[in-house]
Amino acid sequence: MTLGKVIGTVWATRKDEQLRSMKLQLVREVDADGSPKSEVVVAVDSVGAGVGELVLFAQGSSARQTELTRNKPVDAVITAIVDKLDVSGEDAS
Repeated sequence: MTLGKVIGTVWATRKDEQLRSMKLQLVREVDADGSPKSEVVVAVDSVGAGVGELVLFAQGSSARQTELTRNKPVDAVITAIVDKLDVSGEDAS
């Protein structure tokens, strides 16, 4: 899994039938201190995350292992909303 921040929502009125009713979010990968990295992905939101929230997301074949995404044409899925990070004893969230 990768740490990321939800930076936006993707609206697609026409999409593959298997993606119907799935919320799509733009997620930017971040470091443990919250510093943004360059990669931005479109991820299926399986946990109800909102813009600005810190999340964990999975990519590749791992993204197709949730109940929501199993055997669906997805490459990334948000799997958790991060409440707090504790890095080397310091609160990073």
